[in-house]
Amino acid sequence: MYPAIVWQDRRTADACDSLSKQPNTTQLLQDKTGLLPDPYFSATKLAWILDHVEGARADAESGKLAFGTIDSFLLWRLTGGNAHLTDATNASRTLLFNINTQTWDEDLLELFNIPANMLPTVCDSAHAFGETQPHLFGSPIPITGILGDQQAATVGQCCFKPGMIKSTYGTGCFMLLNTGEQKVTSQHRLLTTVAYRINQKTTYALEGSIFMAGATVQWLCDILGLIKDAKDTQALAEKIDHTNGVYLVPAFTGLGAPYWDPDARGALVGLTRDSRIEHIARAALEAVCYQTNDLMQAMLTDYNGTIATLRVDGGMASNDWLLQFLSDILHTPVQRPQCLESSALGAAWMAGLGVGLFKSLHDLSQHWSLKENFEPTMPASQRDDLLKGWDQAIARVVQ
Repeated sequence: MYPAIVWQDRRTADACDSLSKQPNTTQLLQDKTGLLPDPYFSATKLAWILDHVEGARADAESGKLAFGTIDSFLLWRLTGGNAHLTDATNASRTLLFNINTQTWDEDLLELFNIPANMLPTVCDSAHAFGETQPHLFGSPIPITGILGDQQAATVGQCCFKPGMIKSTYGTGCFMLLNTGEQKVTSQHRLLTTVAYRINQKTTYALEGSIFMAGATVQWLCDILGLIKDAKDTQALAEKIDHTNGVYLVPAFTGLGAPYWDPDARGALVGLTRDSRIEHIARAALEAVCYQTNDLMQAMLTDYNGTIATLRVDGGMASNDWLLQFLSDILHTPVQRPQCLESSALGAAWMAGLGVGLFKSLHDLSQHWSLKENFEPTMPASQRDDLLKGWDQAIARVVQ
């Protein structure tokens, strides 16, 4: 019917802005879904397709059109159209799923004008979803685990106890804090989401999203041409002791948590004639750490607890300089595991749990392995000065 719309797409920003201006709508969405009205989520994109693609709404209302996030699409294709299902973690990212009742919500479907019959059935994360078609891999393979990307990384990092936290650094940055069976409502515009659901028991999490992390480095490479390869940023950052006052606010597609300002735009501040490529490259890496700190401080306040360590993964987590600076800015130990592809690992582990290969989450946790631990070494006064400069840079772009 229409090509997939990626999470960075901002075409429905005006629709989300209109929703946020409706009395009590933002509170309704937060209470029911744990989310905020933002183009990042599925509902306004689905509504856009139904309203702008010829025949889409008629097909949806007549039962000819099915909707799903990428997991549902893949499951549908792998099973030859025999399974229109999803799991609770993916459903919880749509703005249509009530995370309290664990059902599609009639009020939300009415708000976004979405026909209920086009939505997939919501299952546990470890579940017998179906089997692949025999011709695809030579014989049928059971599909027994489905998780959203960052929830899968949470499982891959074995953050199974309340208070455990992980941050994934890829195109964007995504931090999840396990809050257990307690659904914590954020006062800092963080998200409340489903971490995983097993045996009809829901574990919740607080989440903060940074839209631009590795994508900022790619911007330096592909658009500006300042560096040849993303890996070069570590060497450039290590050449200098500081950015000489340069801050990069990578609000190229707005700002995510805790600001949630879709109209914010990027800024490179503090430039002088002495500013060099090294300063800009280091500022790009530092921005990831400053934004992570913004998320962690908000989470600490909302959760009303302490965080012993931060577990990290994703492509950028291979950068030693980044992780040391991150530990310094957070004033928290940062742990890098043996496997940086935690999302893939978590999905595989959930499938193993679903098929009985693993007996419990505790069983899974025995397989997590630490590779490096980064401890904070930066003086508090230096850290405070750097964060003050970041706050001033952010103030220039947030409306």
